[in-house]
Amino acid sequence: MFEAVESLVEEHAALEQRMADPAVHADPVQAKKVGQRYAELTAVIRTYLEWQQAQGDLEAARELELDDEVSALALRVSELAERLQHLLAPRDPSDSKDVIVEIKGGEGGEESALFAGDLLRMYTRFAEQRGWRTEILDATESALGGYKSVTVGVQAKGTPEPGEAPYALLKFEGGVHRVQRVPVTESQGRIHTSAAGVFVMPEAEDVEVAIHDADLRIDVFRSSGPGGQSVNTTDSAVRITHAPTGIVVSCQNEKSQLQNKEQAMRILRARLLDAAQATADAETADARKSQVRTVDRSERVRTYNFPENRISDHRTGFKAYNLDAVMDGALDDVIGSLVEADLVERLASVESST
Repeated sequence: MFEAVESLVEEHAALEQRMADPAVHADPVQAKKVGQRYAELTAVIRTYLEWQQAQGDLEAARELELDDEVSALALRVSELAERLQHLLAPRDPSDSKDVIVEIKGGEGGEESALFAGDLLRMYTRFAEQRGWRTEILDATESALGGYKSVTVGVQAKGTPEPGEAPYALLKFEGGVHRVQRVPVTESQGRIHTSAAGVFVMPEAEDVEVAIHDADLRIDVFRSSGPGGQSVNTTDSAVRITHAPTGIVVSCQNEKSQLQNKEQAMRILRARLLDAAQATADAETADARKSQVRTVDRSERVRTYNFPENRISDHRTGFKAYNLDAVMDGALDDVIGSLVEADLVERLASVESST
């Protein structure tokens, strides 16, 4: 059982030697790649060694007829075997990456924009609780303080454990999120339904996406706040158009053209990587179905019902009545249901191919 781990033990030892090589750390991209793989294998090897130890302890307890210890050790062996199986299951290559999340107001006007702001706070609080760093890359505010559109970068500190990086967890948030509540603009106290779209992309390294200067058209314009009110007297906002794909990215949050250009390029790289992955998925008949590209209420992944304090995920059937806590960042249970469903599918695909 778990014979495949033996080859991983050798790879882990080789990576440990590379981690001690100063030449590896001289290249930040290579160092990050080696560090991520090392962390992934460390979790596997540690669990494997614990499983072997528990197996040996179980056999010894059986020989000595220590019935109470046999029961406890058998449970421990089973738990470790399950964890090891999970760690060895095929993973999305992007699971170790940081992430860029775009939230866009959809149907519902100002109420939708306010809900987009609520979602931003929810993800920001979730990130804070995990020790991640968040950064607003671009935002277009609405008149009442919500967001017509907002883009946020989420980055882990250090090298996360397998399955614990920002993209590994937040990738399931892509899609249309529906809210049911009494809007602040509603004078009659009637419950309204509106929606916001969430788009999740792994953040790309410079070397992962080839972008040629000749393919870019860069325009500058004056930043503006809600209703077009100028918030800046210089033309510091930047719009980048990638001619081969037609992708357009604009940023106006920073005070200088250079800073806005750098932020826009981060978003452009992420969008190009996301588009390339979507094409590859489609070609292998494994297109991702979790992310909805239109902000339409009928294509929803989750509903937030404020009068009932209820959150419902329509992909897994998850339902809970702690919406107030969820909106404050307590997303672990709902995301956990999606991670578990994804794991079941990945394990099933492995079994069907063997």
